[in-house]
Amino acid sequence: MNAASHHINAHLQAVNARLHDMIDALDDISIDIGKYHISLATAIWMVMVVAIALIGARVVGSVARRLLRRMKGLDSAQTSLGDKMITLTVWTFAFFMTIDTLGISLTAFTVFSGAFGLAIGFGLQTTAGNLIASIILLLDRSIKPGDVIAVTSGSTTTMGVVNKIGIRAISVTTLDNREYLIPNQNLMTSQVENWSYSSRRVSVSIPISVAYGSDIDLVEALLLEAAGDVERVLADPPPSVMLSTLGPSGIDMAVSCWINDPENGIGAIRSAVLKNVWHLFRERGVQIPFPQQDVHLRDSDGLRRMVAMLSKTEPEPPA
Repeated sequence: MNAASHHINAHLQAVNARLHDMIDALDDISIDIGKYHISLATAIWMVMVVAIALIGARVVGSVARRLLRRMKGLDSAQTSLGDKMITLTVWTFAFFMTIDTLGISLTAFTVFSGAFGLAIGFGLQTTAGNLIASIILLLDRSIKPGDVIAVTSGSTTTMGVVNKIGIRAISVTTLDNREYLIPNQNLMTSQVENWSYSSRRVSVSIPISVAYGSDIDLVEALLLEAAGDVERVLADPPPSVMLSTLGPSGIDMAVSCWINDPENGIGAIRSAVLKNVWHLFRERGVQIPFPQQDVHLRDSDGLRRMVAMLSKTEPEPPA
């Protein structure tokens, strides 16, 4: 037994000696940068420390985010905010631990921090603004994942469901499955309609015109029936009909109905209601007006000459 232990110790000492020789050989390959002596062994050690810090930060961040998602009582906005705070904390801690392990003095970053500050002030100003905007949006919970929003920028309006609020932009998926990345700063400066901010119930107004002489009470009953037959229309509150104006060509009315799934859009609701209205109007003889205009011609010499010329060009009836 003692012989075996002695053999193992001798083998370990030999391996240790070889490692020391290898480290000394790597240490001989070096360069001097100012006051710093950097050898190949030191460079390998630094790479190993950085790699371990990166892997450790990713693992710790992933585990922390999984635990956060398992916590009950947190909505999507709070979960997203906690995710960002965990990521920022883990990577900041990993950075300073790496600096401390490598023995690098923080005073060496004085010049770098000044240059980095100027970079933020000029080149990264938009990125920093988007980061702050995302934190503000998550804190005040004005926009959160799952909300149905419409963002107006100039003459373009983008409507869809918020999938994710990232550090730079939010992801919005429209009804045609197109995904838009809208910078967070745009949500702070542009007009934003949040259709599900306080309630998911949304009112949809559909204009209808009927011809003069139509039975208004019958038209109202048919419009209520057309809206009530659509599956997505809520029974409470019930649909309603309003007479908007007495237009130049017909009577303008509007049927309003409520839905609780705005993420599915309102175009299909309008189409379904209008199809029902069309069939009901045809069955009950209700007419949809066409644009009508009365043209009055004033008597004048020029008009009489034009009428006379037209009458001369007309062929005479056969005898």
